[in-house]
Parts: sequence; structure tokens; C-alpha cells
Amino acid sequence: MKLNYLIFDTSLGWVGIMGSAEGLRELTLPQLSHQQAFYLLRESALKSQRILVEARIDYFGNLAERIKSYFNGERINFPDGLDLSWASSFQKRVWKATQSIPYGETRAYAWVAGKIGISKAARAVGQALARNPLPIIIPCHRVICSDGTLGGFSDGKLLKQHLLAIEAKLI
Repeated sequence: MKLNYLIFDTSLGWVGIMGSAEGLRELTLPQLSHQQAFYLLRESALKSQRILVEARIDYFGNLAERIKSYFNGERINFPDGLDLSWASSFQKRVWKATQSIPYGETRAYAWVAGKIGISKAARAVGQALARNPLPIIIPCHRVICSDGTLGGFSDGKLLKQHLLAIEAKLI
């Protein structure tokens, strides 16, 4: 099966998106180069034993423009279809709960655990969010520690802090 991809430049760096006929499968956070974004997508495709095919600019609709606008400080929605067929049911539940966190707000890992009905699973929630293939679209940056500290983030706490600041300006 093939996966379509697109790499584009944003105000924060190069972003790659990858999807199947069923929906979006991966979004890279901003990278320093086109090559770095491509490498991340290629590695993911290889793990799932899929072939990467460069997409026409319109394959993903206006998603690239919406992501650019988001990074430029505009309030953007991401109602796009997702292909999470490879994920565990626990991961899907965590990611769905995370998508319910309102724009510009944060919730604790324990809140997400409670939302999915497993109140003692805050650490497991953190692990599921660390494997989130669609940051921004599944806004894992909105999940923080119960004490108000940022917690982890795949591309570092500075980017997490920056994303939260972008959203805070738009409330």
C-alpha cells in the first residue's frame, strides 16, 4: 500500500504530512530542512512497510495552508480524517480525549486518564502521547503535568511552550 506525502516550509521550519486513502497518518513538527522532514516520514513509512509517493499539492486539500496559518498565530481547526488503524485502542482513546481539549487551554495527564476512564493511567497516557503521530492535529502540547509544569514533548519543551504561547494569544 502506498502513502502520500507532502513537505512544505512554514515560519517555524519544514513540516511533512503523510496520509493514506483512509486519512492522515503522520505530521512532523517543524524541522531545519526539507531533508529532515522527509527522513522522518520515510522512516515511518518503512516501519509500516509502505511505499512513499509524493503527493500533488491538492492531495491533502488546504491542510498545508492551515498548518502554516496556525504557526503564524491564527486560530485554525483540523477536522481532517485520520488513519490510526495501526494504533492500539488505548492510544486511540488517549488521542481522542486529547483532541477534546479546547484551543488555548491545557489539561493534566491525569485529566486525560480520567477522561478515558482509567484514572491511575497518567504515566501510560504520557507514553501514548509520546507516540502521537499527528502533533498539532492531536494537540498533545496541551497536556501538561498536574503541578503545572510542561512535561515532555517530542521536539522539546521550548517548542511546546511556543505552541501554547501561540494559542494563548488568540483566546
